Amino acid sequence: MLRYIKVQSTKRATWFLLFFSTICLELTALYFQHGMDLKPCVMCIYERVALFGILFASLIGLLAPRFLIVRLIALALGLWGAIQGLLLSIKHVGYQLNPNPWDQCPLMVQFPSTLPLDKWFPSIFHPTGLCSEISWSFLGFTMVQWLVFIFAIYTAILSLILISQLFGGKVKTQRHLFR
Repeated sequence: MLRYIKVQSTKRATWFLLFFSTICLELTALYFQHGMDLKPCVMCIYERVALFGILFASLIGLLAPRFLIVRLIALALGLWGAIQGLLLSIKHVGYQLNPNPWDQCPLMVQFPSTLPLDKWFPSIFHPTGLCSEISWSFLGFTMVQWLVFIFAIYTAILSLILISQLFGGKVKTQRHLFR
């Protein structure tokens, strides 16, 4: 099974699927923000940045999936984004389910001064909502609870792909003249 996963990770279609899933989630978040007028909070913005990390990792993987070093860089970045997103969304669920005055999210995002995303792209990265506010739910789960599930799936899949790179055996590469 690990060998099969390793073979699939050398194909662009796999990395495109990762790219497509993250771009759909980002577009959904923008629809909720601008189409449904739901206000993103600071934690929502941080979770959005984590998704962009996975998106950027998929682009790196799309560049040259047959090269092990490129796959490892993409997997490391994607796994880092997925784990950070999972940790952030778990913390965010805590803010929503157990609101208390001494444990709240910050009022403004804190990006590095060399990368002020909230100043460069305010329509995407400027928070206007409250972290403890629940403004949308589906099947009894809040948006943040769905994000915990989504980031857990990304973490599991990217971890499995990383393990397959280390223990999946050697992949035979065939050169095709007209492919």
